[in-house]
Amino acid sequence: MCTCADHNCFARNTHTYLDLDSGHDFDSQVVVKVNAAEALRARLSSPRWTREHVAMGTNTDPYQRAEGRYRLMPGIIQALADTGTPFSILTKGTTMSRDIPLLAAAAKRVPVGLGVSIALLDKEIHHTLEPGTPSPQARLELVRRLADAGLPCGVFIAPVLPGLTDSAQQLDDLLGAIAEAGATGVTVLALHLRPGAREWFAGWLKREHPSLVPGYRELYGNGSYADRRYRRRLAGLVEPLVRKHGLAPKVARDAAATGVPGAEEDATWPAGALPVDAVAPAHRVDQEQLTLL
Repeated sequence: MCTCADHNCFARNTHTYLDLDSGHDFDSQVVVKVNAAEALRARLSSPRWTREHVAMGTNTDPYQRAEGRYRLMPGIIQALADTGTPFSILTKGTTMSRDIPLLAAAAKRVPVGLGVSIALLDKEIHHTLEPGTPSPQARLELVRRLADAGLPCGVFIAPVLPGLTDSAQQLDDLLGAIAEAGATGVTVLALHLRPGAREWFAGWLKREHPSLVPGYRELYGNGSYADRRYRRRLAGLVEPLVRKHGLAPKVARDAAATGVPGAEEDATWPAGALPVDAVAPAHRVDQEQLTLL
């Protein structure tokens, strides 16, 4: 479970699986699988294991604050590398920096993909929207350190918040900073509000930006996705900026392969975020699975 306390976190509802609530309990209670590395190694040692790609961070962040205490990831990375299992990690947490030497060693043995989520540069919005998470500047430094180590790192600009972080200047500045840090690719996704996160984000928006509430009601209605017209406008705004900063895929035969969403079902994972030998170059983003963002 997650200790980031993001008001927009899709994983909030997973706390209810353990008879905890998606509000205060999600913000204050963390469940740690302290034997995760040992259990994983036992599973990977099975003769039935065929070394499929293992994706970490698509539901809850493996590098949240508790990892600093429990240090589970080094054992997990080592178990995957030892058994020839390709893997990917998606995170908002800068604790990954601690494991860069281990990740670099693993990347010499198995295909590795690394991804970092950076939604915005605005410190004030970050402080209220993502309390408990590293600053955007700290995450950019993580991208830079991964690039300096010769590791791939794709960046998710997610979530883009309508009326708050979706201006041309904001996106241009953020994409420029991501490119300067050395990211290998980028994917831009509009805010997605699944049940559990929806109610808490609505409370945050009403408290912090009440004037935007009517517009969000119009954009989202009773659904999880922003209106398709908004998503297409966002795609039209972002695509030239992605190309301007050299973050478009090297080969993009059609709009679905650009990593820029015309609609979320068209969005692809950013270059570097998935192990290249494990998936097709234009592997699509499944937002129902990608709950970290």
